[in-house]
Amino acid sequence: MGEKHQKNGQQVSERWNMVFKALSSEPRRQIIVSLLDTGPDQSVPLPESAMMPNVIPDSEVLRQELHHHHLPMLVDLGFITWETEPLVASRGSEFDEVAVIFEALHAEATSIPDSLIIGCRRLEEEQQKNINL
Repeated sequence: MGEKHQKNGQQVSERWNMVFKALSSEPRRQIIVSLLDTGPDQSVPLPESAMMPNVIPDSEVLRQELHHHHLPMLVDLGFITWETEPLVASRGSEFDEVAVIFEALHAEATSIPDSLIIGCRRLEEEQQKNINL
């Protein structure tokens, strides 16, 4: 059992590393949060769903970054699927691995330092909702 347990531990550690790498960029985080707000079988429009509401990027630059970097990474990890016409993303087979991070953050929004809340509309809303409960 020791060797198997160690191998499984390594696999779990690698998967966590990939989850956090995938979430290390704002457009990818926004796509995941947008998909959380939809039904399991629905898609979200891109690049709109990859934009942080308080920051307006150059949509053409973002579209190219999505196509060449962000979307392929999320697809390779099984977190999303995407189509080009129209440009949309949907939940992938491993979506729950990244969704759980945001579900936990949203549930604990009142415990998160303001430096990570203020300016993030979604976390601000979750924090206010949890305070009002």
